[in-house]
Amino acid sequence: MTTWTWATGAEFVTTPAPALIGHPPPSQAQRRILIVLIAAQILSGAGLAAGVTVGALLAQDMLGATSLAGVLSALGTAGSALAAVAVGRISQARGRRPGLAAGYLAGAIGSTGVIAAAVVGNPVLLFIAIFVYGAGTATNLQARYAGADLAAPAHRARAVSTVLVATTLGGVVGPNLTAPTSDLAHVLGIPYLAGPFLLAGAAYATAALVLAIWLRPDPLLLARTLEDEHTAAANAQQGDVGDRPRPAGEGRRSAALFGTLVMVVTQLVMVAIMTMTPVYMHDHGQSAAASGLVIAIHIGAMYLPSPLTGWLVDRYGRLTIASASALTLLAAGIVAANAPEDSIAPLAVALALLGLGWNLGLVTGTAIITDAVPLATRAKTQGLVDVSIAIAGAIGGMASGLVVAVAGYPLLAIGGGILALVIVPAVATASRSR
Repeated sequence: MTTWTWATGAEFVTTPAPALIGHPPPSQAQRRILIVLIAAQILSGAGLAAGVTVGALLAQDMLGATSLAGVLSALGTAGSALAAVAVGRISQARGRRPGLAAGYLAGAIGSTGVIAAAVVGNPVLLFIAIFVYGAGTATNLQARYAGADLAAPAHRARAVSTVLVATTLGGVVGPNLTAPTSDLAHVLGIPYLAGPFLLAGAAYATAALVLAIWLRPDPLLLARTLEDEHTAAANAQQGDVGDRPRPAGEGRRSAALFGTLVMVVTQLVMVAIMTMTPVYMHDHGQSAAASGLVIAIHIGAMYLPSPLTGWLVDRYGRLTIASASALTLLAAGIVAANAPEDSIAPLAVALALLGLGWNLGLVTGTAIITDAVPLATRAKTQGLVDVSIAIAGAIGGMASGLVVAVAGYPLLAIGGGILALVIVPAVATASRSR
């Protein structure tokens, strides 16, 4: 008899194939879902990168000073955190399709608001619009969870990484369209620096449309249906479901906390070191082009290794790659702290390691969370986890400037690397509790 193997949280149940009658096979549905998610991520990546490229410059131009330009980043982060909760709750109640589509639509509305603020020269409207625009960032990150809903446990990390790497394609295209979109804005009578938000609005709106039309079946809703069918079939075959072993609730909570810790720590360390590296280079006479090259290498390392990372996580296990993430971030801190002031190459290596360490942590943590959290509360919990990640990034960005001002960039770099080692004892604890 043909059988399907399905995962419900951390529990594995094998039931006859007839239980799936009326639904597409999970593997077939998963392939379609990943194709749609990849298309949406390419679009949203372009929208995300295009807006980020000139956001601070637009604020500086409108305010006539640099002192409040950083407020834009904080507001975008705050909007992202709130949107993560909202997208998670909508997805929990109605499915991934309306949740993600609503998030991208909000990002498009925020982009339109930024353009309107630039046209009328209203900084208050700009701040409000950037807050709403942050929803696109949160949704872009939340989409990785949709890739894992129907994935078999042995392939979950690879599914997550497939969605993540798609963002890179849009992220490369977006900044390269800054000049053409700015020229278009000028022709339309819109301030030059608001041009990239034309692309951001169109990209986010199109991503929302792609998901609303083609993300069918909804991965989260189908996963719930399949779980219910497997549970019913297992009960019919084996009697009382209580006869089968189930993972303890406490064990699931511990695993979820561990996955959250991995992503929060890697986000905090990455943002802290990344934020101050261009400042450090500028202060020591490096050109803007040199800083841009180093950051470009860093961003590439954040996303491009995702397919390999997913394979490593599935092949060698969550705990092993979580430890590798911590050690990679430590190596990044050591290299950055010892980089000569007049040399670009060591900093490029350090920022590449920093991006890779973040990637290892994000893919691993996402897989752990998906494994641990039951479908009944999965989307809501994932939204709350991403709020924690956003807050960690905000703290890392704000604290990094203070640390450099007091103790210098090398201490920030080595301190961040050492902080990442918090993951190692957490891995040891998680290993003992398995």
